[in-house]
Amino acid sequence: MKLYGRTNTRSLRAAWALEEAGAAYEYVTVDLFKGEGRSPAFLAINPAGKIPVLLDGELVLTESLAIVTYIGEKFPASGLVPATLAERAGCLRWCSFVVTELEQPLWTIARHRFALPRERRVPAVEDTARWEFVRAKELFEAALGDREFILPGGFSGADILAAHTLGWAKSARIALDSPRLEAYMERLAARPACRRAQEREAAR
Repeated sequence: MKLYGRTNTRSLRAAWALEEAGAAYEYVTVDLFKGEGRSPAFLAINPAGKIPVLLDGELVLTESLAIVTYIGEKFPASGLVPATLAERAGCLRWCSFVVTELEQPLWTIARHRFALPRERRVPAVEDTARWEFVRAKELFEAALGDREFILPGGFSGADILAAHTLGWAKSARIALDSPRLEAYMERLAARPACRRAQEREAAR
């Protein structure tokens, strides 16, 4: 397998999942700031010019949620995708919640801070996006309760997505104001697979 990614992007989710699975893979850095995402060679792989991208034989897979789920299905012993139908449904529920509710306002803030062309940025949207994030964060925290992980059955791919997204909030200087979520993030960041994934990306 081959993973195209870069530090400080969603590709950490994919690398983390691969490390949890104990999978052998090649990591290929795509420096978006140098325009490598728009190179003809990379656009031939992903016409959207975005990372992460996972190559597994003839399969070309984009979108971090799909990649994490695929890795979990390919390597069931990883626990990324739960074993029972009800548990898998719960995992999909929280994966979807993270990328549509928790992450979306953070990405809105990032786009209007630096990602969009200057003439397309609207700084005033940040207040509304912060409000949206806080609402989603509170829902997630309430669902987590006193458990170690978001699913009652234990660690899953949903935790990778959630922990990474909450880390984005801290990077954006948006306080979590939640000892429970801080402890949740610390538990996940301490997982050996997460550390290996970070080291893999930093080495590129």
